[in-house]
Amino acid sequence: RLAEAAHGKIPRRVSPSYIWGVALDELARRQPDLRIINLETSITRSTNYVRKGINYRMSPENAACLSAAYVDCCTLANNHVLDWGRAGLLETLDCLTRLGVKMAGAGRDIDEARSPAILEPQPKVRVLVFSFATPTSGVPASWAAHSDSPGVNLLPDLSARTATRVAEEICRTKKPHDIVIASIHWGSNWGYEIPGDQRQFAHTLIDEASISIIHGHSSHHAKAIEVYRNRLILYGCGDFLNDYEGISGYESFRGDLPLMYFADIDTAHGDLQALEITPLHIKHFRLERASDDDAAELGGILDRECARFNARVSTRSDRTFGLRWPTAHI
Repeated sequence: RLAEAAHGKIPRRVSPSYIWGVALDELARRQPDLRIINLETSITRSTNYVRKGINYRMSPENAACLSAAYVDCCTLANNHVLDWGRAGLLETLDCLTRLGVKMAGAGRDIDEARSPAILEPQPKVRVLVFSFATPTSGVPASWAAHSDSPGVNLLPDLSARTATRVAEEICRTKKPHDIVIASIHWGSNWGYEIPGDQRQFAHTLIDEASISIIHGHSSHHAKAIEVYRNRLILYGCGDFLNDYEGISGYESFRGDLPLMYFADIDTAHGDLQALEITPLHIKHFRLERASDDDAAELGGILDRECARFNARVSTRSDRTFGLRWPTAHI
């Protein structure tokens, strides 16, 4: 009702592809090798909800929306995947397995939760996706996976000691020339601050484990981007699809303008070669093109936030963004 009050009638009985809207056109045009998302919900009909204020779930029948967008991998280490208890998590894992979607960050025990999703988008190219949750994003300690219980891959903190331990675990798994993505659920929902421990944690993973992409999330809006030693750090990707349409508050952050991040990675060395970003608009519970004014506003915000890390965002004539950064000679 709130969304319809803001933008008009929303159709019922839509196809699984409905929510993606024009994002499917953009994916078809660009043909990315991999499509990776943070799935911040459970897929379950469990009624055993956790008392936490806001609980998300998706009916298993509606999970076909992931197949409609040809999602390759869902990261699950976040503060909503256990909203309906461990039974809800297990149903989520089973549903994704049936759909053929790889997953990382949660599992039936700690070994599975810590294991990466292994993707092979091209011959002789392996991409490892590790997924981590942090207490700062609202994940309770009780959600951590253990040797005898399911849960998420929860880090105790973002200290130097934890970063080194994680880097060592990654190095024991990766092979030469593997591309590694670390997907991290960290920080608060609103605000542009980049805490020092987040930045140091990201740098340590790059220094000690040659991570190619730090995929940061939890913020409901886009945050700064850094390129460190030719490796990409997305401190906060923002929400891509949510049900906040028509809910007031925090409008200045433009959380209604999600982004598609297209990172071009050199498969020989793992370095970032280019980053192109497409801004969209959530309307009628689906993704539409951002208007000229909205794209200009969001591009200005991104450029302002990235400037602190010596990176700049330019808005192109087609309303997409490009990232520029000084190349590191290492």
